[in-house]
Amino acid sequence: MSRLSNLLLVTILLPFTTFAQSRLLTVEDASYMNPKLNAATLSQLRWRTGTNQFVYVAKNCLIIGSNANTSRDTLLRLTEINLHLKKDKQDTLKRFPAITFLSPVQYYFTNGNKLFSGDLTKNTVTEENSWNEKGENTDIEKAGKLVAFTVSNNLYISKNGKETAITNDSNRGIVYGSARVHRNEFGIEKGTFWSPDGLNLAFYRMDESMVADYPLVDITPRIATVNPTKYPMAGMVSHQVTVGVYSISSGKITYLQTESPAGTDSGLRIEYLTNITWSPDGNHIYIATLNRDQNFMQLNKYNAITGKFIKTLFEEKNDTYVEPMQGPEFLTGNPGKFIWESRRDGYNHLYLYNTEGLLIKQLTQGPWEVTEFLKTDQSGATAYFNCNKDNPLDRQLYSLDLKNGDLSPITRIPGMHTTQISVDGKFILDSYTSASVARQVELLDSKGNWLQTLLANDNPLKDIQLGETSVFLLKNEDSTDLYCRLIKPAGFDPEKKYPVIVYVYGGPHSQLISNSWLSGAGLFLNYLADKGYIVFTMDNRGTSYRGRSFEQAIFRNLGMKEVSDQMIGVNYLKSLPFVDSARIGINGWSYGGFLTVSMFLKHPNTFKVAVCGGPVIDWKYYEVMYGERYMDTPETNPEGYKNACLLNYVKDLKGKLLIIHDDQDGTVVPQNSLTFLKKCVDSGKQVDFFFYPGHEHNVRGKDRVHLNQKMVQYFEDYL
Repeated sequence: MSRLSNLLLVTILLPFTTFAQSRLLTVEDASYMNPKLNAATLSQLRWRTGTNQFVYVAKNCLIIGSNANTSRDTLLRLTEINLHLKKDKQDTLKRFPAITFLSPVQYYFTNGNKLFSGDLTKNTVTEENSWNEKGENTDIEKAGKLVAFTVSNNLYISKNGKETAITNDSNRGIVYGSARVHRNEFGIEKGTFWSPDGLNLAFYRMDESMVADYPLVDITPRIATVNPTKYPMAGMVSHQVTVGVYSISSGKITYLQTESPAGTDSGLRIEYLTNITWSPDGNHIYIATLNRDQNFMQLNKYNAITGKFIKTLFEEKNDTYVEPMQGPEFLTGNPGKFIWESRRDGYNHLYLYNTEGLLIKQLTQGPWEVTEFLKTDQSGATAYFNCNKDNPLDRQLYSLDLKNGDLSPITRIPGMHTTQISVDGKFILDSYTSASVARQVELLDSKGNWLQTLLANDNPLKDIQLGETSVFLLKNEDSTDLYCRLIKPAGFDPEKKYPVIVYVYGGPHSQLISNSWLSGAGLFLNYLADKGYIVFTMDNRGTSYRGRSFEQAIFRNLGMKEVSDQMIGVNYLKSLPFVDSARIGINGWSYGGFLTVSMFLKHPNTFKVAVCGGPVIDWKYYEVMYGERYMDTPETNPEGYKNACLLNYVKDLKGKLLIIHDDQDGTVVPQNSLTFLKKCVDSGKQVDFFFYPGHEHNVRGKDRVHLNQKMVQYFEDYL
């Protein structure tokens, strides 16, 4: 039996005595359809380029402020921008645009498929560029003159409204400049990369013509049509990727020599090209390359002009997997050195290298993780980053003296901090949230001392009845700390017994419990509590920000240790006098759907009701990069795939199970749920199922209300 080892945080969001003046959450509230319940924010808050002034948008005006005083001025109004647009017979804007400053007075913004520049001194707004209305994956180079974009599978550049086709490939299986290369793993967020001087454009070329077409069905025509998507499953043929560099001046493409470099003794073929980074002078490109097993990485350097491979700077190997998520971060003012993030010592830390691949020193270390590298100062002597050094549930800003290694905390208030440092490092914009703070924004000096409050915390739920939320630790059989969150119903009566809903995700790249507003729970889980349920969540082994061993404990055996940890939490719930042990339900989506069904089938006498969405049922149906990273291939890990295949546990199905899937799901393909239904039919087991037509790997927009109603109704009917 597990034990409650330490009470970390208890937040009573609303005293029970005020219930007469407040109301319960509605399903529309819980579906984020009521913006009044969102924490206030300062839209587009950032530093004005080249100054120590900050700007943000309020009431369709760009507001400016500084550390000198607390007064605010209006720098630019939407009405002023629209007057210029009307004058030039352009479409006007309904809300203030997202502005990028090029200098203290020059800026640009987009409106549809057009790019406009503005000058605050001259009081002008001018159309600079336009591109195809069908253009996607738009990427504006930093001077704001050129725009790269894709149409269908090809890549284009527009200058002064004139489009140039970089590629003209009729084979739709060959895709250029796509953000979905490697299915967006390894931190890949885009498929094009402008050089620092804007004279060259690096881009991904993905050949997926050899990859199997997965049939998704579009039911909108009278005769439904097949809408195929390329979907390489674990162990199957995957796509091939190269990196091209387009020269603006010559109009020619040079492809980098990214095949496995001759003379290396790895004997491993490069499969994944990640973390593409230009050198500050624009002469070189750095790429983190990985083999298909993702357990061997090389940081390679290429000549951006000739495409030739120059050298491998260093290698990283692991018995499980290596997962580079950030490229080299070059020191400001010292382009011969860069900072690299790695979990090679067991936690994500910073390492200082030179551009020849020499490790100068490890910069940070300890049983905590750097969660976001931000920048170095103007001299390149100080680095800034966010981390969870003080508490795994927090994010705090630290500075590091790169010469003497002194590590200094800047933000100190417990919570999740998002920070922006001024160019000279003298001032910091700090936006933070915690279990008791919806959001507060402050101006700090370089030491973290408070200067001004830009946005004071205002509880948007002050008129809502919420129960008590507590965050605490349990220990598993290995004495590993597991963070848990428990939400009690509004008006909780300790003499009553309540049904429980366990909400689970539990997979990599996740942390559900944090020292943020509502302890990370969101409104839907609080809505469930308002409906009379105890709502419980745990971050089990396999989740992030607790070190490599904690996350990689699930390698090759998904659904085993996660379930074991979750059952520690369930057994703790059973020990509570106010929990009705005969009425325990479970809910989750995607990886959480996989764990929901896993727990429901593997512990059939524990759970009465389960509701899940988009569940992975058999990992051999999942895509190659994610699936093979955590499970290897079905051929090399047959026992792991067998143990994780939920079809093998259908015989133990008891209770009520509702599976929800989206018919256009290209992440967890519908075949997962459909094969499960077939197995249930073959086994004489009853199961409930619901399809959401027209949705992908979740249900968004107004249909979210329908989804939440369906899930809640199922629990109310059967739990």
